[in-house]
Amino acid sequence: MRTLVVALRAAVYVTGFLSFFGWLAVRVRRFDRGLTWSVPEGAEIPGIVLLLIGGIIALACILIFVARGRGTPAPFDPPREFVAAGPYRYARNPMYIGGLCLLAGLGLYERSISILLMTLALFALVHLFVVFYEEPTLRKKFGSSYEDYYREVRRWIPRLRSRR
Repeated sequence: MRTLVVALRAAVYVTGFLSFFGWLAVRVRRFDRGLTWSVPEGAEIPGIVLLLIGGIIALACILIFVARGRGTPAPFDPPREFVAAGPYRYARNPMYIGGLCLLAGLGLYERSISILLMTLALFALVHLFVVFYEEPTLRKKFGSSYEDYYREVRRWIPRLRSRR
């Protein structure tokens, strides 16, 4: 029963995040009208691929957080247990990677420079959040198990083979 409640919370949060960032992407897209350059034709196919990859990564992260971590991907309702399984074996921040892939894929699919620039700006903000808040918080909460993980797993660029 507890897992069901966590899964429902995760579903609500994910719906909220997707709605907010989808709305934001639609809003910034209006800035494309004033630009003299755009994303080249044919970018729709790589956009679809990135959307699929981002969706799969994000879904895997959500399921792992609910099942193993007993929490959600939302920073205000994080997992109770340390999670270093699934996509987290290859990169420390696959949830953010998945979300950014979704946004970049949408930008390519819509051929929108504005969405792509928003994705870059969001990546910069997420990076600062991870470095200055999330990692120190995880160090305090999980101690040496997080320290070992931190040394073995990269922050953003996944290793194709896990060391763990």
